[in-house]
Amino acid sequence: MTATAETLKAKDYKSDIRVVWCPGCGDYGVLNAVQNAFAALKLTIDNTVCVSGIGCSSRLPYFLKTYGFHSLHGRSLPVASGVKLANPNLEVVVFGGDGDLFSIGGGHFPHVARKNTDLTCVMMDNHVYGLTKGQASPTSTPGTVGTLTPFGTPDPAAVNPLAYSLTYGATFVAQGFSGDPKGLSQTVQQAISHKGFSFVNIISPCLTFNKVDTFDFFKDSFIDLPADHDKSNLVSALDKAVNPPAGKLYSGIFFETQRPTLVENLKKINQKAKADKNRDINTFIDEFKI
Repeated sequence: MTATAETLKAKDYKSDIRVVWCPGCGDYGVLNAVQNAFAALKLTIDNTVCVSGIGCSSRLPYFLKTYGFHSLHGRSLPVASGVKLANPNLEVVVFGGDGDLFSIGGGHFPHVARKNTDLTCVMMDNHVYGLTKGQASPTSTPGTVGTLTPFGTPDPAAVNPLAYSLTYGATFVAQGFSGDPKGLSQTVQQAISHKGFSFVNIISPCLTFNKVDTFDFFKDSFIDLPADHDKSNLVSALDKAVNPPAGKLYSGIFFETQRPTLVENLKKINQKAKADKNRDINTFIDEFKI
């Protein structure tokens, strides 16, 4: 008997393709969290689309039974936007890494966020380019030694994905750790359930090429956001994103708000256009005369 959405378990979302990340990679924890989130939400396999760019983390759609689109480097967000606009009824989830989404793809992120395109963007942040063998990424700690920066990166500061997404208008912003798949699954569930652009930054250490920002480094760094944190307060969210306690990182939902999505706004424009279609052409032209 074919499983229905109501009977699907986490294992039912697994594809037959063998997972090929390095042993111990943080992305295994992310995959586990995503499968459990899909099962908890009872997502229908043939109504869910997973889109990625290029990189280790961008292999993730291969390991799920849903529809998948392995796009070009840095182009996952515009591809996913096209999918959502073509069929707004689909659940569209984007997967990528810090290099893919914030370097070559950095020009797309602001516009998808400000338009409030109804997507969920899950980023696996390992502070390095893992697939291409250890170059520094936009989120690398200043001074990080990499294959192309043997004397350390010259960058005075790293990109802060949380502050970036908050500033550009994402309506749901959260952070988690791949070493906490249970908590991470709950965060991903809330992100997918949110109507609008959701961004989840997941610290997912690379054991092979990043010898500084390791599991041991991060496992004691994460603390929950304060119980009195007001996730509807953008200023408070930015403060938590930029000024966590020394040596610590916050985990949880930084910000959540509601506003019309891109599809909703386009529908309103379409309705106005239809209502206007019988106007006299000369009256329309007169409105543009100086």
